[in-house]
Amino acid sequence: AAYASAARGAPLGRPRTSRPPHDSRAASAASQEMQHYDAQTFQGVPPRPAAAPSRPSPALQVALFVFFVFTRALHPTIIDASKSVDPVTGKKSFAYGEMTVVLGETVVTAVVAQAMALAFGGVQEWRAIWNPKPMKVFSFIGFVYALGDFLEMASMGSLGGAAYQVLLQSKLLITALMMWAIKGTRQTSLQWNILMLVMVSMCVYMIGGSQDSSSSSGGGVPLVGVLNVLLKVTVSCFCAVLSDKYMKEFQSEPIYMQLVQFKISWFTTILILSFLDGKTWQRGFFAGWDIATVGVLTSFTVKGWSTMYLLAVLDSVLKNIGEATSVLVIYFMQVCLPIFEDTFEIPKFLSVMVVILSVTAYVGSKPVVEKARLYDKERAGKT
Repeated sequence: AAYASAARGAPLGRPRTSRPPHDSRAASAASQEMQHYDAQTFQGVPPRPAAAPSRPSPALQVALFVFFVFTRALHPTIIDASKSVDPVTGKKSFAYGEMTVVLGETVVTAVVAQAMALAFGGVQEWRAIWNPKPMKVFSFIGFVYALGDFLEMASMGSLGGAAYQVLLQSKLLITALMMWAIKGTRQTSLQWNILMLVMVSMCVYMIGGSQDSSSSSGGGVPLVGVLNVLLKVTVSCFCAVLSDKYMKEFQSEPIYMQLVQFKISWFTTILILSFLDGKTWQRGFFAGWDIATVGVLTSFTVKGWSTMYLLAVLDSVLKNIGEATSVLVIYFMQVCLPIFEDTFEIPKFLSVMVVILSVTAYVGSKPVVEKARLYDKERAGKT
């Protein structure tokens, strides 16, 4: 009977055990103590580092790089192709008001960007566009960008597309001077020598191409156009510094919201300048417009959107190499397309190659210089 009773209480071959009550209470108390966390529990523990943003695949980077090069090449080429030839003087100039295409681009971008805000975020996101804090910041940057567009069209009035893109490479020297003045970042003697090589190669191209029919200055170097490009480059470098700083500060805002904040003051500035050029409103807003003018408007729009998105994906090395490579693409477009009168010339082609190779040499010198500085610091720490 005792065996049967024991068998009913526990399986055969396995002795029946019981845990003392005080052991169960102690385990429960320990468990509750282990699960009790407060603000002091993890004090001093470093936070987990944020995951690095995923980079696009190599194939996608190549595709974006090619797109970047062609957008940079097509923009000045289309502007140059939109010029009309004066039958009396033979000079090229814009038959339409230069500011009309910039005004049109600001309107198109602002409307499309607001439509995107309404589609993706509703009325709440659209109202967030008019938040005073980011609006003040991006309105000032938009004002400076508008001055850059004005200088771009003013310079393209007397320069060909290739000459304009070549002179844009002066941004390397201007950026280096700005970084030296603002942040105290110094260039090595090697880098200064390469920068001087870039500037000299630009001068060689401009002097060699001064007799080109694409230049409307009458046979000499168009100094006013060159000055406008240098001012445009200075404005662009300043805008790039401001945009990089504040777009990161307000990175919670989508780019299309920031574009609207840019374009409000951008439009206002260009509108004021259009009343001062003496022909935009006097002759009529759409006077002189044709299919080429629509192409310029489209080019400005695509360039504006692609700049904001592509520059966030491509690193600085690819950006600079892409800008330099676009010079060669423009040159071959002007040689091959029937709307231009340029012919292939070995000296001019070689001068373009010298500009490109000197720019890529400067860009490639940066990581080498950084490694040399780190090596010198390590050597100094060991001695």
